[in-house]
Order: sequence, then structure tokens, then C-alpha cells
Amino acid sequence: MKIGLFFGSFNPIHIGHLIIGNVMVDQTDLDEVWYVVSPQNPFKNPKSLLHEIDRIRMVELSIADHFHFRACDAEFHMPRPSYTIDTLTLLSDKHPQHDFKLIIGGDNMKHFHKWKNAEQVLQYYGLYIYPRPGDSKEFEHENVRYVEAPLIDISATFIRKSIKNGFSVKYLLHPATEEYIMDKKFFQ
Repeated sequence: MKIGLFFGSFNPIHIGHLIIGNVMVDQTDLDEVWYVVSPQNPFKNPKSLLHEIDRIRMVELSIADHFHFRACDAEFHMPRPSYTIDTLTLLSDKHPQHDFKLIIGGDNMKHFHKWKNAEQVLQYYGLYIYPRPGDSKEFEHENVRYVEAPLIDISATFIRKSIKNGFSVKYLLHPATEEYIMDKKFFQ
């Protein structure tokens, strides 16, 4: 199968992540999208993150009703911070029957050349790029595919601030994830 890997902190996973995943399995040749929860993004402050178990649980709750989505905790068992190429290599070794592709927002392309082993990511895996505010489609490579998708500018930061301030996050989160957050009193 051809699997799209969608990496993120998912702190929390929101409706924008789900829409992008749905577009990828519905309108491309990807058979599944795996949401890879990153315990520690090397570019983010780890103090602002919920525990990884809570974040993967929110992913599981959000995708439970979608047959083509999976939650992936591969990075939970790796040195931290983890790097995309290392996770891709691990998953390829563990699941040699699958062809893995990396799903990223177009705004990541301006810094992609700084990623660890960026050329290997391109050569052996390839990118499925969805639009983000401020991106451009100038990057050309035989293993890069631009996917037309809604331009969604929902941020987990906005969601966390809204919850902290007592504002509604209805329609920004899957209802099961919203309920989990409220029950656990996260971000308050």
C-alpha cells in the first residue's frame, strides 16, 4: 500500500488536520494516512506539549470513524528529538510492504533544505505538499506532488488559547477530541 505520513505534535489534532488527511486519501493515490505523533519536535518548546499519550489518544479519538486513517506512535520509541528521515527509515524497515510518502504543508518548503538528510527524504520517499498561507509552488522535483486542497489556517495555538479563555472550540475539533480535552481540563 501507499501510505502518506502526516507528522505533527497534534497538540491538539484539529479539523484542519483531518480535512487534509481526507483530501489525501480521497484525491490522490494514497491508500492510507498515518498521523505520526511527534513526542518532541526539534523546532518547538517541549514544555508547551501535552503528554504524548494524551496527544495520541486525541488522534485515535479523532480518526476512529475513518477507515483509511491510522495513529502512529513510532517516534515514542526513538531518541529525542526525532528526525523525519529516522522515522521514515524505521517505518520502512518495519513495514517493507508499504511505500511511504511524506505529507507536508507548503510553508515547510522554505526550510526543507535544512532538514536532516533532506535529499534522502526526497529521493527515497517523496513529498505530497498541501497549500498553506505564505507558501509557493516553486520547488520542483520528480518526487514532489502538489495536492490541491483547501487552504486551512487553523492553529492548535489558537485552539489552546480559546480554551484557556473559555471560548468555544466547536467545529475546530472532532467532537470526541473536544470532549476528551474538556473532561481532562487540558489547556485551561
